[in-house]
Amino acid sequence: MKYSFMTFSTPELNIEENLALAKRLGYDGIEPRVVSNHKHGIELDLSSADRAAVRAKVEQSGVALSCIATSCKYATPETSRDMAAETRQYIDLAADVGCPCIRVFGGAIPANVTREQAVELLVKALGSVADHAAERGVTVCLETHDDWCDPRHVAEVMQRIDHPAIAVNWDLMHPVNRGGVSMDKAFEVLRPWIRHVHAHDGKRIGEAIELVPIGEGFIDHKRALELLASI
Repeated sequence: MKYSFMTFSTPELNIEENLALAKRLGYDGIEPRVVSNHKHGIELDLSSADRAAVRAKVEQSGVALSCIATSCKYATPETSRDMAAETRQYIDLAADVGCPCIRVFGGAIPANVTREQAVELLVKALGSVADHAAERGVTVCLETHDDWCDPRHVAEVMQRIDHPAIAVNWDLMHPVNRGGVSMDKAFEVLRPWIRHVHAHDGKRIGEAIELVPIGEGFIDHKRALELLASI
């Protein structure tokens, strides 16, 4: 099991500074969050030469790019096809800079779209990029997030697509907090497809969640690590 941090923790650091910090603190990698005004510079408009330069810096640092965290989402009919095309671009970006996976969202389901229709949209969108992802050596990981916090809904998409390049980013908090599912149950449902994990913690303040350092909130990270070690 390897550990990385997302650049939401270091939005003002450039790529060299992120890599140096990760190495100093003993992390195995970093996860750049794109389209969030972070200073790492890994975005779709990066030229071929700059992509090669980033890859070289990463390889020289001894610290990996664990994942590129995108905002791609597919549950809205009017934008799902465009999001699939954008996902394809992020697959290429990840491959070019030497990153093995990208994170995507299912997206909020509009009021005029049923759950079944939303599943179809995700299956079609992610299925359309699966072969390209495999060819580029990149795994597309759907996160347990937004209207897809219930792991059973994510598992349905995985079962329908049934492709090794389409997998799951298990966010530990969202299924427990919003999906109404225990840690053990979420793992049991998602286990065949877990390729990446997001860990964070929080305290419930009324209806809201206040993010706190890991270990100070209601997420049982020790149990999560025990479960992941069984894979």
